[in-house]
Order: sequence, then C-alpha cells, then structure tokens
Amino acid sequence: MSTFASRNAFDPADVQGNILRGYHYGRVRHLILEVHHAAAARRWLGQCVSGHPDAPQITTEEHWTTRPASCFNIGLTYFGLKGLGASKASLASFPTEFKAGMAGRSVKLGDIGESAPNYWAEPFDDPSKVQLIASIHADDLVELDRVEQQVVNAGSGAAFILHTARDGWNFDTDHVHFGYKDSISQPRFIGVHDPDNHADGQPQAPIGSMLIGYPTEYQGIRYNIPQPDVLGRNGAFNAFRILAQDVAAFEAYLDTAADELLDHPLSEELLALGAEASFGPDVSRREAMREIVAAKMCGRWRNGVPLALSPTTPNPEHEVSLTNFNYEDNDATGCPYGAHLRRANPREAAIVQRAARHTRRLVRRGVPYGKAFDPAKPDNEERGLLGNFICASLGGQFEALMCDWINLGLEDPQITGSNDPILGANFRETSWFHIPLKSGKNINLQGFPRFISTRGGAYTFLPGIPAIRYLASL
Repeated sequence: MSTFASRNAFDPADVQGNILRGYHYGRVRHLILEVHHAAAARRWLGQCVSGHPDAPQITTEEHWTTRPASCFNIGLTYFGLKGLGASKASLASFPTEFKAGMAGRSVKLGDIGESAPNYWAEPFDDPSKVQLIASIHADDLVELDRVEQQVVNAGSGAAFILHTARDGWNFDTDHVHFGYKDSISQPRFIGVHDPDNHADGQPQAPIGSMLIGYPTEYQGIRYNIPQPDVLGRNGAFNAFRILAQDVAAFEAYLDTAADELLDHPLSEELLALGAEASFGPDVSRREAMREIVAAKMCGRWRNGVPLALSPTTPNPEHEVSLTNFNYEDNDATGCPYGAHLRRANPREAAIVQRAARHTRRLVRRGVPYGKAFDPAKPDNEERGLLGNFICASLGGQFEALMCDWINLGLEDPQITGSNDPILGANFRETSWFHIPLKSGKNINLQGFPRFISTRGGAYTFLPGIPAIRYLASL
C-alpha cells in the first residue's frame, strides 16, 4: 500500500469506496435524508469514521481480506453542506452546476416534459429537502434493515429526517429491465487496476478523472478543489438519478419496428434470408428482427455481445470480448453512430469533438428497481434504474455527455439533431434513428416515444474521509 500511495500521492483509506471499484452486492438501499439538527448530524458523521459501535462505518477504497456483510457510503447535496454548517466561502467554492442542483440544470439534461422536476416524486420535487443520501449495499434485506435502523437511530432521531428509502436489486444476473446485460464496462484507473488484466482497448484513465485534486486527461489541468483543501480533495461528484423504464412501450416498439422492417425493400440487407437460424433454435424471422432493432439502438445485443465484434448475430461462432473493442472510423454498418453505447463512449472512433473522446467517461453504478416485467401479464407498476454517475466534474463530464452526445448528437453530423434512441428525450413526432447499411443506404426508424423518464435525482458530493472528519468538527 505504501508503494501505491507514494506513486500516486493518494491513500485509498482517504477515499470513499464504490468510486474507483465496485462492490457487486445484490441489493442497495438509498436513504434520502434532511439535516434536522446540525450539531447532532455532525456528531453522527464523526461517529461514522471513528469506529463507533452504534454508527455504520463508511466504507473506504482500502482492500478488504474478508468481504463485509454490508458497505455504507454518503453523498451530500449543496443544501446538505449548508445544513451541516459549511461556511459561505466553502459553499461558494463549489462548481456552479453543483450549487444549482440537478433540478436547476434539468433542461440541459433533457429532463423536460413529464421528466421535468415538477413531476418528480417526493422529496425530489423540493430539492432543499434532499440533503444527504446514505447508501447501503448488502446481499439480504435483514442487513439492509439493520444498517438503516442505525441511521434512523442517529442522535436519538434528532440528527436527520428520513424522507424516503429507495431499494434496488439485481433481479436477473446483471440485466436491466429492457433485457440488456449491464455492468459490463467501467473505466480502469492508472495505479488502481492492473494493466495486465486490462481487457479493454481504451487507455487507462488517471484517477483525477474521478477524484478531485489529481491529474486529469487534460495535460497540466486539474479540476478546482472546493475549499478548504481538506474538504474538497479526494472527493468526487455524483449524479444520482431515478430513471423509470417503460418496458411495455419499448417491447411494443420493437414489435412495430420489426413489422415495418420485414416489409422494407432493404430488409434482406439487414437480415439475410435464413440468418435467423443463428439467433437460436425456433427463432422466427420476426423475432430475430426485433433483436436486431434492440441491438442497433443500444450498440450491444441484449446478451452483452458488442455489435462492433458481432454485427449480424448475438451468438458469434467464437467467443468475443464484451469490453475489448473499438469502432472503425467512418463505418457504422456494425454499430450505428447514434446507438446508445457509441454516443455515451465513442472509444477511438473519429468524432467532431475528437479531443473529448476519453474525457467524459463516467463510473456508472446502477441497480434496477421494481419487479421484472412479464409480457404475459403486463402491469402499470413503475420499474427502472437507480443510477449513480460519478465523475470529478459534473459540468465537464456528466452534463457535457448528456447534453452534447446523448441529446444533441454532436459526435457526428449524421446524427446531429437526434436524441439517443434509448436514453434520450424523445417525442414520437420528432424522433429518428438511422441504421447504416453496407450498400451505403440507411434504414430510418422514427416515431418512437421516450422510453426512460426521470422520476427524481440530485447532485451530490462524495467527500473523502478527511473531509467527513472536517465536517464533523465544524
């Protein structure tokens, strides 16, 4: 550990866990808290980093030899820092977008229409009440309940008001509600991940792309550290989002698109006659066409196989890497320019903003919520994803990605003016998505609705362990 720390001028014990490396538990519970009594809340924070037996201990980046029954972490909003008693000078030193909060930046994020903040679930419709998000990771409900009770008991109930709890769980081996395999690719960090086990064609990222105070991808540039230094250094920012997924609408659109494409004059160029046999036994041509549409919109087949390595079938003859691939410049006949995966991370492909290719990478920690959708028994229950999108700069990374790439398509002139077909702020009247073909022609899909809507969210600061001690001492 000393060699690691000296080489990087960074100590894993100073950083909250789940930022640079994931926990991989089956369940998570996010407690949405408001500071009720500042002194009691500060005292409780101190207990969470001092080994106090009655307080959940905040998990750090340090390696463990025995996997704990649960992990615990916190994030603070601007209102949370203010409620804990941070000085005006400290509050003013935070970035503009963090101070404005997610609701204040909603238009830039595409949170419009029914995704607008005035439609968000309580308490997210009143950002001043969302001050601290405490996250518990475990494999069973008993452990989640135990740690939650420790939080509820904080300061004999005087420290916080618990507004709500949001539970998520991996209901189908890392698949999300739309049926795609998730949790596949994350940034690998210099000095944290072994490059010999770096099965990814992308360059390793400096830790400054996630942690404040360290070198970034930009030569000679570091993101500003909120002041005082002990408060900002080793921290990260997080966009916590509750994203409802309309599975019924998504599956219905796959039906519609497949029917249209089967009658399209270029149908056989998209799916050669008899090629449906490679999709599995007894798979019809219509079923195979549905899966092609789902794969083209995402950039992966629903089993996780990337289109860049297997453009015509989800079941390639030889095993392929799910992470080690790139996009050929000016060729989108495998993975379309507008596919979700390629928009969110263009890898080595040529894009208009070429210098930005590797500067907007995010750590994504997402867990589904709600029961799995049963097409035989459709219901109106809400289901979706509890997403954490972690970075060192909300404006330079998360917002730039959401605005420029997801909802404007600025990577390539051929998709500019379109939104991400899965995550984007789409409306039936204006939505469109091109599928390029080897002949040089395009198949154009259009008329699809918004499949993912925002139901709540907040920008949080994930303070380092010294920062938590500093806040406790105010």
